[in-house]
Amino acid sequence: MQLTEELKTALSTANRVLILTGAGMSAESGVATFRDAQTGLWRKFRPQKLATPQAFADNPARVWDWYQMRRAKVAKVKPHPGHTALVKLEQHYASFSLVTQNVDGLHQAAGSRQVIELHGNIRHSICSKTHKPIDEAWLKNSTDRPPPSPHHPQGFARPAVVWFGEALPVENLKRATAAAVNCDLCLSIGTSTVVEPAASLPCLALENGAIVIEINPVPTALSAKAQFCLQEVASVALTTIAAVVTDNDDSR
Repeated sequence: MQLTEELKTALSTANRVLILTGAGMSAESGVATFRDAQTGLWRKFRPQKLATPQAFADNPARVWDWYQMRRAKVAKVKPHPGHTALVKLEQHYASFSLVTQNVDGLHQAAGSRQVIELHGNIRHSICSKTHKPIDEAWLKNSTDRPPPSPHHPQGFARPAVVWFGEALPVENLKRATAAAVNCDLCLSIGTSTVVEPAASLPCLALENGAIVIEINPVPTALSAKAQFCLQEVASVALTTIAAVVTDNDDSR
């Protein structure tokens, strides 16, 4: 794909960059969307009935098993070239924040370091009572479904994700908001921009004078507001952007 000279200038002159990624970013790696995870024996359950504190309290084993199924699928997928392109962009820009709504850990697997996870990480587990992290070795030594928590006598291991009815991690949301306020360039990638509060981040960037680039194969609520809209999948658009931005890096 070709980038306009105006867009190339915006990319080359930026100093403080914010990246926001959504489900479309992970879909290219083969990660099922939240609703698409309702397969096989899980088809009769609504996602909201499997992703709430109440659902876990009512039937911890059922919720644990569903997430174990999803974890097994996530473990088989790998980052795509778009993830790799973001690593290159992180290495190029002096100030770089990568905010993701995804819970699959693919950004970290690709090598990104400045990742702010708004909805948690499905690969990790926490105590259902204290929310303290639980070591993987502890989980492997238990055959219970779910394993008991090492941090609380009435606690269980649960996925380290944000469920319906739970607040986003306060510190991560503060960091994401600060990045949106202070950036001069924002890329919104593979997100429908309807899930709050993440959906407000590109708009917050716009309000504070940043240039916003949307990367999404289909139009969204953000499309009419963003200065640039690339209707392309993330892997294609980001590899093109990374090539343009880092063209002179190797010769320095």
